[in-house]
Amino acid sequence: MMTHLWIYNGALDESEKILTLDTEGLNFSQSAIAKYQDIIEFVSDDHRIMRSQILGDDGNWQQFMTAHYRRNH
Repeated sequence: MMTHLWIYNGALDESEKILTLDTEGLNFSQSAIAKYQDIIEFVSDDHRIMRSQILGDDGNWQQFMTAHYRRNH
């Protein structure tokens, strides 16, 4: 549990296959607020990929997680 409320704002790309969600939260050292993105790619009806990244001090996004979601039939 944490005391920070993560508020997301996002949009679909033109192909409507990639949803990018922007938010802010504590950085990994919990010393400052950082920008985060969760990017959900709709590969097919049975497969989605979610990538999470943080904006580094150098201004570059650093991906720290990838998850594949697959439907079992």
